[in-house]
Amino acid sequence: MNGPANGAGSANRSRSVLVVGASAAGLATAEALRRKGFDGRVTLLGAESHLPYDRPPLSKQVLSGDWEPERARLRPEAMLADLDIELALGEAAVSLDAANRRVKTEHGRELSADAIVIATGIRPRAFPGTAGIAGVHLLRTLEDALRLQSELSESCRLVVVGDGVLGAEIAATSKRLCAGVTLVGPQAAPMELQLGGEVAKALAALHVEQGVDLRPGVGVDGLVETGGRVSGVRLESGEVLPADAVVVSIGSTPVTEWLAGSGLRVENGVVCDSQCLAAEGIWAVGDVARWDHVGLGRSLRLENRTNATEQAGVVAANILGEAAPYAPVPYFWTDQFNVKIQVYGLPSAHAATEVVEGDPADGRFVLRCTENGRVSAVIGWNMPKQARLRRAEVFYA
Repeated sequence: MNGPANGAGSANRSRSVLVVGASAAGLATAEALRRKGFDGRVTLLGAESHLPYDRPPLSKQVLSGDWEPERARLRPEAMLADLDIELALGEAAVSLDAANRRVKTEHGRELSADAIVIATGIRPRAFPGTAGIAGVHLLRTLEDALRLQSELSESCRLVVVGDGVLGAEIAATSKRLCAGVTLVGPQAAPMELQLGGEVAKALAALHVEQGVDLRPGVGVDGLVETGGRVSGVRLESGEVLPADAVVVSIGSTPVTEWLAGSGLRVENGVVCDSQCLAAEGIWAVGDVARWDHVGLGRSLRLENRTNATEQAGVVAANILGEAAPYAPVPYFWTDQFNVKIQVYGLPSAHAATEVVEGDPADGRFVLRCTENGRVSAVIGWNMPKQARLRRAEVFYA
């Protein structure tokens, strides 16, 4: 895709920056601007009323109760004060005038800046027809995690619908709180799309070993409701899984509806060039951004914590006139039960695989994935240092 003309040049004259979205990517952009010497006005606009907090702990440490909610904050209040930024929290953006770089909020305010960064993230997809049914949960916000935690302390049968990263993490964490946990999904094994078949099979074995009831390769037809509360999950096979609580984790959609009429191109995220520029003076960062990855030769949108931070650094540099492409080796990690899995690159079901460190029989290994004669990914299973060192082998590094 072709990037907007003259974006970097006008950005170099920016004296004010408005960041729309106050989670990891938005705060990281503000911090990177200050770290790089920007002394103009920075405003961080966020729909949630909380100070910026981290989301990965929601499905793990916060849900389990190991962390108090405050521990998930990205920065203490004193550090935020030192950044000298204006925090406008509990106020969602409702429209963007891209030509004039002006954002209207739900409270009727209009905020303008020389440069605007869109960091509005994603929202989870709800299962159709489940609105208002008690015991049905999504997990995206701090409140979501606390509601689910409270529910699990009283419930004994949980069904997690969706076998991606978040669904697998919720199932693993919930096993500590709930005796009966079932994980249902369309894949042959949890996280197969993110890990490839071989490592996904090992993850499936881990879940079964820990007592999770896996239902792989199964579609869900709907939920069963009794007296306004969920009582089961109906599979496409006709079987009904009894449930006191259900978590729906069937993917997400970028938060972009507020950009209708803005003139920006929105297709599975805010479409950007290789420098994360969506229009003159307007960038996108984090889960909501879809940009040209010059190493891969295609557009990419990543939903992970590492990308939020790394992309924010490049966006901040480009606001200040650097004009640098963002071409990372994608990276994410997940902690489930006693295992840390780290993924560098983009595994594929078509890749040839080889164990290059450790031994799966010992519960510690690094797997290398190769496609068309080039390394497309390395996956570490309880070998973080070795996996990190192998990162350099990924072909677009």
